[in-house]
Amino acid sequence: MLDRLFGRSKKKNESEAASAVVFGRYSDNNKSVAQTARWTDADNLFKEKKYFESLDAFFEYLKDDAEQNTLYERNDETGKFEIFQGSKIVKGMFNRDELKAEVTLAGMLQPSVPVMRRLLESNFSLYYSRFALDDGRLCMRFDSDTNTASPSKLYYGLKELATKADKQDDLLVQEFSSLQAVDNEHVAAIPLAEKEVKYRYFQSWIQQTLDTIASVDADKFSGGNAYLLLALIFRIDFLIAPEGKLLSDLEKINGIYFKKDERQTIEKNQDMVDAFKKLQSLSKEEVMNSLIKSKHTFSIVSPQQYKVIADSINGANTNMKWYVDNNYPFFATQINEYGISYCQYSYSIPRVITEFFHLYMMINYADYFTDLGFGNPYFNAKEKRFSQQAILDKIATIQGRWREKFPLLEIKTQNLRFDSLINFNTSFTTELSLLNTEAK
Repeated sequence: MLDRLFGRSKKKNESEAASAVVFGRYSDNNKSVAQTARWTDADNLFKEKKYFESLDAFFEYLKDDAEQNTLYERNDETGKFEIFQGSKIVKGMFNRDELKAEVTLAGMLQPSVPVMRRLLESNFSLYYSRFALDDGRLCMRFDSDTNTASPSKLYYGLKELATKADKQDDLLVQEFSSLQAVDNEHVAAIPLAEKEVKYRYFQSWIQQTLDTIASVDADKFSGGNAYLLLALIFRIDFLIAPEGKLLSDLEKINGIYFKKDERQTIEKNQDMVDAFKKLQSLSKEEVMNSLIKSKHTFSIVSPQQYKVIADSINGANTNMKWYVDNNYPFFATQINEYGISYCQYSYSIPRVITEFFHLYMMINYADYFTDLGFGNPYFNAKEKRFSQQAILDKIATIQGRWREKFPLLEIKTQNLRFDSLINFNTSFTTELSLLNTEAK
């Protein structure tokens, strides 16, 4: 009765719903001290020719308890495993002679020359795996002799197999009518209410960015407009977390800007604007079809030295100063956001940094998180008021959770400014750039 009177059960339900929402790309740069030790064990055991014990340690290293992303079973000198990566499952087996892994991409009941040509061309970009056709199943395969299946070979071979298959299956099925989607029953649907919120903000964020760009001189603001468009890509990628074709479309827009050619920024900006307009015109169903919940084992990007992340943050904070001084607050906040969101999009960064970035986004897009069911926003945009103690408590919680692995990591909260959003963002990201991420 007290729960009904004071709304406690409602808050609990909102919290449970919110905790199920997935944000951003998966990063496997999240291993505990114990898991890192298991990689060393796997390497040492392999050198000692204890191949099966090495496999035990390797799959313990891969396992992410939060994702429940792997299944592994060994019976003496034989075993089997499954690895989840987005819409695909890698299924494998091993014995004293060999280790094999396979993933089914699609069903192909009738031979198709265009499909086979595409896969033949794609084979040239593969280092460890290969495409195969087996009784109407279009597959990718990886195999190795057991006595040469070192942890490094397994990691990069299985990563290539899993990530390439996850990316190719949706694109192939959508492009070629002769192919049928198969083996994706494990992919979970997300609630319709969550899809509705994500679709609404997907449209409004694009429109806000395009309206802002249309309101300024395209030549004079070419640099600022580029920041707006790129930050929009990274925001959609992290907060809406699309997969399949929509993810591929965002990657293509990103490629427009970063492609090395002789074109001017103003030309690239226009191409990105046109591409976003095409995304806007997608039907609601098309967008929602890319909003799914799946498990991952491998990151699709690689780690970087933390100095690269710090330089990105500091460079963006330097470049936003003109927009602050000349009263363009939206440009300033987006450039600041770009500095850290570019790293979240482009690199496999330590999960502790992702958790800080998540807090940053919860502060800057409080309405979005409220609409998704998160309670007690960290920032009230209308009143321009921070929930300062809640922010400080969250920072302390994140640091405490990762203290064992990063004993020297600390945000100096006394340096944070709460007098305006732009000042908070600048002070917070500056603190992120100064973090000591030396792992134990």
